[in-house]
Amino acid sequence: MLKLTVVVPTYRRPIDLARCLTALQQQHRPADEVIAIVRDLDTVTWNFLHDFDRNNLALQIATVRVPGVIAAMNLGLTQAQGEIVAFTDDDAAPHPDWLARIETHFLTNDRVGGVGGRDWVREDGKLLDDARSIVGKVQWFGRTIGNHHLGVGAAREVDILKGVNMSWRKQAIAHLRFDDRLQGSGAQAHFEIAFSLAVQQAGWSIIYDPLVAVDHYPASRSTADPRLSQSQHSQFNATAMTAAIHNETLGLLDHFPWVNRVIFLLWAVSIGTRISPGLLQYLRLVPQEGFLARDKWWASLQGRWQGWQTWQRSKQSRSCLKDV
Repeated sequence: MLKLTVVVPTYRRPIDLARCLTALQQQHRPADEVIAIVRDLDTVTWNFLHDFDRNNLALQIATVRVPGVIAAMNLGLTQAQGEIVAFTDDDAAPHPDWLARIETHFLTNDRVGGVGGRDWVREDGKLLDDARSIVGKVQWFGRTIGNHHLGVGAAREVDILKGVNMSWRKQAIAHLRFDDRLQGSGAQAHFEIAFSLAVQQAGWSIIYDPLVAVDHYPASRSTADPRLSQSQHSQFNATAMTAAIHNETLGLLDHFPWVNRVIFLLWAVSIGTRISPGLLQYLRLVPQEGFLARDKWWASLQGRWQGWQTWQRSKQSRSCLKDV
């Protein structure tokens, strides 16, 4: 057996957190350690945890003083004592066999560095149910494909896991931490990209298994989050979209070779996707969305430019450190 730690970042959602912790209490293979990461000023959560029945749950609480999920998850990595560190959100409920299936994958192959699976998303009481065979991939020109909440089929290798349902071998991540250069308030979008690609490029396999499952009851998200349903995109948030695209751009620039970087930037600016449009996608969206398409396009360009700038500054800083 391996020692398993579960990290749950949480912020002012005691009802959701109660469902999550209860699901962890019902695991067929109990966690050796569960760490709830709580903001220092979050009195609602502190009061809830004070009264929560911790029966059959090795629960610890760690205090984070910096806003955002990045700081919380990095604290979880620092505190975790397990050989395997699993992450889930406070608005998720892992299936009873979640940890047992995760452990099996890590025990079966000692070159597996990460394991994740499907999050069965429920919005307004409705299950978002569909089937996708391509999950968690980064295409050679820079398009990222998620679909973690819709994946079907056998367990297979992927490029990226999703934060609500991911686990990592401590040996594989070593001193790796989630990128604190990322923009955004609360849950910084696309934080998984750079982390997953770094593990993969170190020679470890990353496995997506739809049977490693959690039920997911998403709370309100930024309208730039690509995991939202179409109806939730009705209110546009340019700042959040720019931050999300900055984060995606930075993660890909960090890990692409130079040829792919050039191809990615050309593709992103000239074509793009419906979520992060380049020029051609903007022109395609104009008849349907009018001024909204223009606003998305401009926010997308800003995100790409800011991601490039952040990457350039980091590159220059590393160069200066080498020269010292």
